[in-house]
Amino acid sequence: MRDYFSTAREFDYASNAAATLAGGLDALNACVECCDRHADGERIALYWEGRDGERAIWTFAQLRDAAARFANYLQAQGVRPGDCVSGMLPRTPELLISILGTWRIGAVYQPLFTAFGPKAIEHRVTGAGSKLVVTDLANRPKLEEVEGAPAVLTVGDDFWRELERQPVTFEPVLRSADDPFLMMFTSGTTGLAKPLPVPLKAIVAFVSYMRDAIDLRPEDNFWNLADPGWAYGLYYAVTGPLAMGHATTFYEGAFSVESTCRIIRDYGITNLAGSPTAYRLLLAARDEVQAALRGQLRAVSSAGEPLTPEVIRWFAEGLDCTIHDHYGQTETGMVLCNHHALAHPVRIGAAGFAMPGHRVVVLDEQQRELPPGVPGILALDMPRSPMFWFPGYLGMPTKAFVGDYYLSGDTVELNDDGSISFVGRADDVITTSGYRIGPFDVESALIEHPAVIEAAVIGKPDPERTELVKAFVVLHAGYSADARLAEALQQHVRRRLSAHAYPREIEFVAELPKTPSGKIQRFLLRNQEIAKAQAAAAH
Repeated sequence: MRDYFSTAREFDYASNAAATLAGGLDALNACVECCDRHADGERIALYWEGRDGERAIWTFAQLRDAAARFANYLQAQGVRPGDCVSGMLPRTPELLISILGTWRIGAVYQPLFTAFGPKAIEHRVTGAGSKLVVTDLANRPKLEEVEGAPAVLTVGDDFWRELERQPVTFEPVLRSADDPFLMMFTSGTTGLAKPLPVPLKAIVAFVSYMRDAIDLRPEDNFWNLADPGWAYGLYYAVTGPLAMGHATTFYEGAFSVESTCRIIRDYGITNLAGSPTAYRLLLAARDEVQAALRGQLRAVSSAGEPLTPEVIRWFAEGLDCTIHDHYGQTETGMVLCNHHALAHPVRIGAAGFAMPGHRVVVLDEQQRELPPGVPGILALDMPRSPMFWFPGYLGMPTKAFVGDYYLSGDTVELNDDGSISFVGRADDVITTSGYRIGPFDVESALIEHPAVIEAAVIGKPDPERTELVKAFVVLHAGYSADARLAEALQQHVRRRLSAHAYPREIEFVAELPKTPSGKIQRFLLRNQEIAKAQAAAAH
């Protein structure tokens, strides 16, 4: 294992790029980087299992040929380099073919999550100026409600018929490092999602993450649970592993504890990535999961929300493997990690250290760098972060760039060892009686109680304290959602944190509001409490 501190100190963007990508950074094609370079012999690119149990294996060579057919089809439809092609497909081989074929022609792939409704679809395809949407029979009806919808190619109808008419070769179109190959849309807590072009040079950063943080090795069988309709799946279940010439795994079925354990066993998965939501559900069925998976996994990675200490301890003790926390954004990719492949101190509950090629700092409101132990905004020092690739939003101003810094909007705290701990979104931090409380600490304490599956903590408006700490709690079966348990949970948190940080109100709920990628939407709970307070004041 390489030493983190020497690796970060000696990092050089050009040498990393040369080791990662063929050719120069001034002439790139994402299909070449993620497919053609590895299309020798029978090298496997994809293990796929459908929702009904169908299975298939695709080699890089097979994907290259199918992508060439798709590129020829796009060209026949008038799609040109720089145009956008949208994909609204489940995790199928056709999804991968559409992505690679779009890249091959020098066009830009724009993901549409399959749970999106017509309005969300319309906003994205209009904002991206998409020339074509590739979808399936289940999702195609949504496009009939999209005003000015682009042309549609449908898997299960005309997809393969059209591709089989096309030549099996297509010369990849080379683009510059700053040209986009993905068009993401970021979802904030307010306002419409913003279009975010991802430049080709970001592939270098994606590979760096797979190598140093995920520790993806040639002998690994890799599975990223994230859906490629979102950044973590598209960046690190598709682009990253394929750029390394490594096979990825697509499971089309819905998440369940049983299916997750079965896929890991059937495909010999040794390296797993996913969200804390999935890992909390595995923990909730710990006996079943330990019996099925103990000793199976070598490295497990988590992103999307901070891991709770209980999950980290259970993976080590119950499954005999290491799970590490990673932090990133759609705008930056992963930038703060506990690295599986780099040796450094690991503090339970900390998001980790800056990825080599990034300088991550904690700033106050005047953009002054803060010392350890003082909460502030997580920021990237752009001149000293050669792997930072975010170009800004398409056609939209942003307040995220201030001087030499990119401001993430997340509240963190620097630790004495140089690692950084996540406190919460800037909007999530609770101010009560003059104290600033991060919801994650309270949630972590609650989840350590045996009755609790999940918890979300917010600041509820309060005339005396500014805000009071309120927790929404999901219970395991067999526990009664009553005042006695609420009191027990409050005392449990007081003992672990402090007298001012415990939740003064606890509401038991059947489930928590989440994004499709599994992040808890605390702002919805907070808005709900504000609306209740306003209604009460009106009466």
